[in-house]
Amino acid sequence: MKSDKIIKNALILFGIAVILSALLGIVNEITKDRIAEQNQLKKETAYKQVCQEAATIPEDDELKALVEQSAGALKEKGFEGIEINDARPAMDASGNVIAYALDITTANGYGGDINMSLGISTDGTITGLEIISNSETAGLGANCAKDTFKGQFAGKQSEELTYVKTGDAGDSEINAISSATITTKAVTGAVNAGLYFAYECIGVGK
Repeated sequence: MKSDKIIKNALILFGIAVILSALLGIVNEITKDRIAEQNQLKKETAYKQVCQEAATIPEDDELKALVEQSAGALKEKGFEGIEINDARPAMDASGNVIAYALDITTANGYGGDINMSLGISTDGTITGLEIISNSETAGLGANCAKDTFKGQFAGKQSEELTYVKTGDAGDSEINAISSATITTKAVTGAVNAGLYFAYECIGVGK
């Protein structure tokens, strides 16, 4: 009798576990789609912010192919932990390409991944930088999302940028975030990877 009761209780617990797992799976499926939609919206909004003069920023099969081929080239160039996720042409009202919008993720942040959008005009000038998400320390590395830092990149025209801690950045330099060198290095490295992709893979500035 005692063994029967143990078996019965075990079956009940097993049944509850199966039901809970099924419910969890349903919830995950629902939230997964919503999260994907929200992330897509954030990316689309960021694209518009970094390429403000564009009338449309459509998907492009040729750029998708370049993105798919970019991982090896970036690694060979020394851009470790950085991935180009997406690239699109930014077009004016007449359908002319005036810039490119890139979605980039670097795993080199102090707190982990930093996802950003980078706009680069056809002559190689940075048109804008937006930090979409980050897990950096509040009040320190998280300041990478503030205009005082990200706003420095717009207007820079160089195949590679560096950062300085003196507060006196030159034409191909940006001022580092105070007490957040790792974050500064991570963002600058991701931007340089984007510039490399734009100059060498897409062919801007030529």
